[in-house]
Amino acid sequence: MTTEQEWGWLPEGHVGRKDTVITSALFTAPGVTDDAAASVIAGYDVRDLVANPGAWPVTPDQERLRWDWTPLEQVGPLQFGMSPRQVAAALDEAPAGRTGAFPFWYWKESGQWSLHTDHFERVDVTAQYWSPDGVPQLGAVTVHGRTGPQLHYAGIPLVGITPSVLDAALIQHVEDHDLGLRFSPNGAAVPDGPNLYLDATRTGDASVSEPTLCAANWEN
Repeated sequence: MTTEQEWGWLPEGHVGRKDTVITSALFTAPGVTDDAAASVIAGYDVRDLVANPGAWPVTPDQERLRWDWTPLEQVGPLQFGMSPRQVAAALDEAPAGRTGAFPFWYWKESGQWSLHTDHFERVDVTAQYWSPDGVPQLGAVTVHGRTGPQLHYAGIPLVGITPSVLDAALIQHVEDHDLGLRFSPNGAAVPDGPNLYLDATRTGDASVSEPTLCAANWEN
């Protein structure tokens, strides 16, 4: 069982993402979940993912850490291109959860295991890695919406914001400054250029914004 952000008609007169969430479910044949390989969703073993504690606390904005963000270069103390050890050292924290995969994830004896993400629980960010030179290096940072640090784009807060409010603010900024506008597959409006992806995370029956900030040429 999981939830998805609800879509429907918006007050502006078009279809888009709403601020609420709805349930979705995956049904399997008998015995499928007894097989370790069958517990994999989207290439990850669900047992490796960080478990939700069953509550939906949202840190008030005034109590969040404040991070600077230089698009395509750095997010807070993290610079794109860092190694996993450098990321952990910059955050002064060991990862609480880690995901990765083999080239053929259903044959774990084949190929070299590749690190994909490190989740840091105290600061509540996830480092995402790629290996353009054969070794993992930081390519993107997801700042988690419920309790992660706050950062801004052109004075607009990006973390823990009601999605419809954030969409409206970014669209208005783009119109005011005659900038390019893109819509990500989930319907979020983002300015063209900074390689910013805006997701949403559940807070009970509602949701708040959860940005991923990426290096140049990174595809989320």
